[in-house]
Amino acid sequence: MKPKKSATSVNQDRTETDVIGKVSVPREAYYGSFTARALQNFKISNLKADPSFKLSLAQIKIAAAQTNETLGEIGKKHAGAIIKAANEFVSGKFDDQFTLDIFQAGAGTPFNMNINEILANRGNELLGGKKGTYSPITPNNHVNWGQSSNDVIPTAIRLAALIKAKDLLPELEKLSKSFFKKGEEFKKILKVGRTHLQDAVPITLGQEFQAYGSAIKRSHDYIKQSFEHLKEVAIGGTALGTGITTHPKFRPLMVKNLSALSKIRLKATKYPMELSHNMNAFVMASNGLRCLAGDLIRISKDLRLLASGPQGAIYEITLPEVEPGSSIMPGKINPSIVECATMIGLQVMGNDHTIVLAAQNSELELNVMTPVILHNLLWSIEILTSGSIMLRRQCIDGIKANRTQCQKLLKKSLCLATGLSPYLGYKATAQLVKESLQKEIPLKELLKAKNFMADQDLETILSAEKLTSPAPTDQELKVKIATNKNFQKYLKA
Repeated sequence: MKPKKSATSVNQDRTETDVIGKVSVPREAYYGSFTARALQNFKISNLKADPSFKLSLAQIKIAAAQTNETLGEIGKKHAGAIIKAANEFVSGKFDDQFTLDIFQAGAGTPFNMNINEILANRGNELLGGKKGTYSPITPNNHVNWGQSSNDVIPTAIRLAALIKAKDLLPELEKLSKSFFKKGEEFKKILKVGRTHLQDAVPITLGQEFQAYGSAIKRSHDYIKQSFEHLKEVAIGGTALGTGITTHPKFRPLMVKNLSALSKIRLKATKYPMELSHNMNAFVMASNGLRCLAGDLIRISKDLRLLASGPQGAIYEITLPEVEPGSSIMPGKINPSIVECATMIGLQVMGNDHTIVLAAQNSELELNVMTPVILHNLLWSIEILTSGSIMLRRQCIDGIKANRTQCQKLLKKSLCLATGLSPYLGYKATAQLVKESLQKEIPLKELLKAKNFMADQDLETILSAEKLTSPAPTDQELKVKIATNKNFQKYLKA
């Protein structure tokens, strides 16, 4: 036999009725039947909506109440109660009432109805009513008037991403400046430049770090540019962009009020039906984040290589020590911060792919995959922001150059050979490099023994510092070497 419900447990619930039938809702809950069904249906993960999304939803409800009151669509008393309840929602009063799983019904309708029910129940409370009565304020005909989940949710995602970008962009500027600062600090440290993981030509450690700073700044600019598309909104288009159920002046006034509330200059799209199914604005925004993720992965890999060792590899830089590196090897220190930054980059790449696929999954007049776009886009911004802070504070700012090691590797390397090409020719220089490797004789010593030129001229040509920037070929010296008997004999051999 099933145990009977106690009187206490029965009294903890209230009964609401929707188009499907009766629904049991916790007596003290501010949400209603729609949310109660969603909570039962979608027990998928522990992933909840980002706070910026909650703020954006509340701002939309406030702007809609203001707009509808101005246009005479809802009464002043009703609008005032909705706005006050929405401001309480923003303050976090109803966080425990807005806990739906990210994975839910398409188009984010549960999210939209969740806040509609909360604001309706709280609004009625403020007007002297009780939760669950939906009188005089209803979730649909008052809180949601002039709206649909199909325009509310995409607009809320746009606002939320723009809000979070206000934290990301300044952090990227700081990270870029941190790299440039190191570039200035290391500008006189000569080292081996590498391509294909092989010795290439001489560079300075400063040039290397300046390039990293430039890359981060470029990604910053790309993100800023790509996020501009998010300012074009279809709010007021309701179900499919036609504006059904709205006052003719609702859309422009709604966008104006929402811009004022969010302090973001929004633009009403000319074709609201398009934005109900075309999610490419989110793809473009995510693409900007993906480019940054690629930079973090690439730069982090470089830093790991440059710091590799300390005895058995490159070790041209030392990364700050943040934790012991091994559970078994005493004294080992790993590049933990850049490893974490790489993981962040990989996750953002995966998030981007999900967004691309979700955007493709539109049918006819609607894309119903907005909740998964919401989660992945805002999550990417979140981890890129915190990851940029971590990388700057706990790694880049504290990097030290190992000058002696840079000089040691440069001296052993054959990367100076490229400087010989304008004077000896590509073929002869390549042969000298090969001979140097075979005989295990430093290139400079080999050339001195060949006596192709005076030692002073050789030092000038093979100056690592000179080879890190453009310089004209000394034509007189070129002719002088070309007529050198030892060099002519070498060419004929």
